Amino acid sequence: MGTGFSKRKKQAKLLQQQLSQMQNQMKETEVTGTAGNGLVTITLSGDNSMKDIKIKPECVDPEDVEGLQDLIKAAYEDALSKMQQDTPSLPPGFPDLKSFGLNF
Repeated sequence: MGTGFSKRKKQAKLLQQQLSQMQNQMKETEVTGTAGNGLVTITLSGDNSMKDIKIKPECVDPEDVEGLQDLIKAAYEDALSKMQQDTPSLPPGFPDLKSFGLNF
């Protein structure tokens, strides 16, 4: 199994460490999305779970529940879009995942 196997084993260990660091970094990430000029604000954590939602009283109209639903959805989508933009890409010099049989 010579040096080729040994080299891949080292690369796999490095890959595992770097992925673990990236996952930990993402857990700490929070983004906030807004809609309706700040009437609805949603904060997401790095795993895309909702941490907080704020709805200003002036946008709560019992006659227009659908409008509030649209604002909540838009704020969530705004936060999700920001999270995707903030997601770190693989660092330079990162081993090619396909060489490990991983197709991302």
